[in-house]
Amino acid sequence: MYSFIARRIAIAIPTILLLIVFSFLLMEAAPGSPFATERGVPPEVLANLEKKYGLDRPLIERMGIYVWNVVTQFDFGPSFKFKDRTVNDLIAQGFPVTLTYGIWSFVVAVAVGGTLGVLAAIYHNSWLDYLAVGISIGAQVLPNFVMAPILVLIFTLWLGWLPGGGWRGGQWEYLILPVIALSTSYMASIARITRSSMLEVLNAGFIRTARAKGLPMRRVILRHAMKPALLPVISYLGPAFVGMITGSVLIDVFFSTGGIGQFFVNSALSRDYSVIMGITILIGTLTVTFNLVVDILYAWIDPKIRY
Repeated sequence: MYSFIARRIAIAIPTILLLIVFSFLLMEAAPGSPFATERGVPPEVLANLEKKYGLDRPLIERMGIYVWNVVTQFDFGPSFKFKDRTVNDLIAQGFPVTLTYGIWSFVVAVAVGGTLGVLAAIYHNSWLDYLAVGISIGAQVLPNFVMAPILVLIFTLWLGWLPGGGWRGGQWEYLILPVIALSTSYMASIARITRSSMLEVLNAGFIRTARAKGLPMRRVILRHAMKPALLPVISYLGPAFVGMITGSVLIDVFFSTGGIGQFFVNSALSRDYSVIMGITILIGTLTVTFNLVVDILYAWIDPKIRY
C-alpha cells in the first residue's frame, strides 16, 4: 500500500509542476497587456510599470522566478489591477467563501444522491425507484445557471423567505440558495451512478449466495453490497468535490458571495493575468490532490488494483 501511495505521489508532483509552467506560458502567450487602456499608456509609463513588476526580464528568468516562488513559498506575486494587494490576499479573501458553501454542497449532494441511488436500487421498479429516477433526471436537466434564477424567483421574489444574494459571514440563510443551486446537478449524477452500481452488485453471485444463506437484507446491503458498489461513486467524487469546493463562477457572480469565482471573472475582464494564473494553479493543484486521494481510497477498498 505504501509503495502504491509513493508511486501516485511521484506522478502527482511533476503534474503540478507542469501545470504551473503551462499556466505561465499560456498567460504569456495571451494577447494584450495588463496595463493597456482605451486611452493608451505612454511608452515611458509602460516601461516603468513593466520594470516594477519584473516584466522587462527575459521569459526564462521570469518563469524560473515565478515557479520557484510558487513551489517554495506558495507566492503567486502581486496583482496587476488591485493596488497594494497580492494574489494570495485575494485568494485568502475569496477561497474561504467558496470553501464553505462548496463543502456544504458536497455533503448535501453525497447524502441525498447516495440515499436516492441506494433506495432506487433496493426497491427496483417500485414507485420509490421511479420517484428517485424522476428527481435525478429533473435535477440533471436543471444546471446551476438555470436553477439559481429559479430559486431566487421562488424563494426571494415570490415567497420572500430567503435573501437572493450576499454573504454576511456565511449565515445559514445566505447559504441555502447557493448550496441548492450548486449541489443539484452533482446530486443527480451521484444518484444515477449509485443506482446503476448497486443494481449490478445486487445481481452478483456472492450477493445471491449471502441471501441464500439466510442473512438479513440489511446485513447483505451494508456488509457485502455497499463496499463494491461505492467504487464507481468514489471515482466520480474526486473531480466533483474539487468542482464544488472551488465554487462555481456563476454561483459567485449570481449570488454576489464574494468567492474566488468572482475574482476570476473580474481578472479575466481586466487582464489581471497574475490572478488568473493563481486561481488556475490553485484549482489544478486541488484537482490533482483529490484525484490522488481518490486513487488511495480506491486501492484501500479494492486491493486488486494495487499493481
